[in-house]
Amino acid sequence: MSLIQIAWRNFCHRSLSSSLTTLSLALGVGLVVLVLSIFGIITEAFSRNASVGYNLVVGPKGSALQLTLNSVYYLSQPIENLPFTEYMEFFPKAERADMVRRYGGDPALGERDGVYSGFVAGGYVIPLALGDYYGEFRAVGTTPDFFEKLRKGPNLDEKFSFREGRPFKDFTKQNGYFEAVLGSRVASEMGMHAGETFYPTHGDPEGKGHGQGFKIVGILDPTGTPNDRATFVNLEGFYLLDNHSRPLTGDEIIVENEDWKQRDPDHKPLTIPQREVTSILVRNGNLMFAPGMQNKINEGLQAQAAAPVGEIAKLMTAIVGPLLKALLAITLITCVVAAVGVLVAIYNSMNDRRRDIAVMRALGARRETVTSIILAESLMIALIGGVLGWFLAHLAIWIASGYIEDQTGVQVTLFTTSAYELAILPLVVGLALLAGFLPAASAYRTDVGSNLAA
Repeated sequence: MSLIQIAWRNFCHRSLSSSLTTLSLALGVGLVVLVLSIFGIITEAFSRNASVGYNLVVGPKGSALQLTLNSVYYLSQPIENLPFTEYMEFFPKAERADMVRRYGGDPALGERDGVYSGFVAGGYVIPLALGDYYGEFRAVGTTPDFFEKLRKGPNLDEKFSFREGRPFKDFTKQNGYFEAVLGSRVASEMGMHAGETFYPTHGDPEGKGHGQGFKIVGILDPTGTPNDRATFVNLEGFYLLDNHSRPLTGDEIIVENEDWKQRDPDHKPLTIPQREVTSILVRNGNLMFAPGMQNKINEGLQAQAAAPVGEIAKLMTAIVGPLLKALLAITLITCVVAAVGVLVAIYNSMNDRRRDIAVMRALGARRETVTSIILAESLMIALIGGVLGWFLAHLAIWIASGYIEDQTGVQVTLFTTSAYELAILPLVVGLALLAGFLPAASAYRTDVGSNLAA
């Protein structure tokens, strides 16, 4: 009979004690794996959503991290707003002149290229206007370019797709200003469908409601990004809501275009001096120009530019890094406690085994053989408990996978693993073997004659 078979029979002979020890070890390992897996999911959710095409976010002076969280993840609160003329600095002269013609403003704005236009050639610039909510979800004013230029995930080949309807478009006789697209999670939780109307609130979820509603023309497929929990509205309609107009001082030069009155007599667009943007998403045509443009923007008085990937990396280093060290310390302590449990269980059983060990020795078993059997039993408990704990932790994550995907956009399966948890099982096995040496040494020193006589 092999040593493993003898160890297994010892395990089964003391089935209650062995099972409780194994279960205790499994629960400890499961807790550790669960914590590390959740940590990995949160880290991935932040990292993979740091960019969906753009490489810089431009906003008012202040905290670059707050700007990133607000504009990329729709968390935190906006710092302030930028005047629309700052957004125009990313465009060449022809497009600036067209904006003046379309919206009304100082004709001099269209007589030169924007300060940053050379850096963006071949890329794109998308404005965001924040400040309203639909329920607990952010209402984001933007342009149709958001759905045409950006991608729905880190894989830049994936364009936005729609579960229902279409993206909103620039104003035409068929398409008004007040059109909206809902993220998949917003539509699910609010129970809305294409063709229905919703009314955003001003300032926060409990703020005053706007009298003007937006017609839902599209609902996005799940993207696995923060866009799933955002409501996107046409920027022109966003500007026309109450308290969204920048007050005029009376010194502005405004040349209005009468063409707008013919297109929509009931709604006159805001002029350029009345417009503001919360932030601007920028994709450089050549990414080599990004550092130069970022430095130039940051040297100015009004705006700052932040690289979302860099800001999230800093967040991970400053906050998540120490948290990971604490989790790893807890992991080590939990594994040591589990190993001590194995030691106590086997050592306490040694008094009951002394006669069995003495019989084995009398039949010719060497001291090393007896020691190996005890270590094999310790190893068996560690392997069964470790594997069972890993499976229970991942089973719990798999059961909650739908909720995790809704909240973070990260898809998890039964076998999704994090880098750190792969070291748990070897660590537990190693500690269990160490814990088995004390009862193994006790078995090694068992006196044959006295125990047979007893």
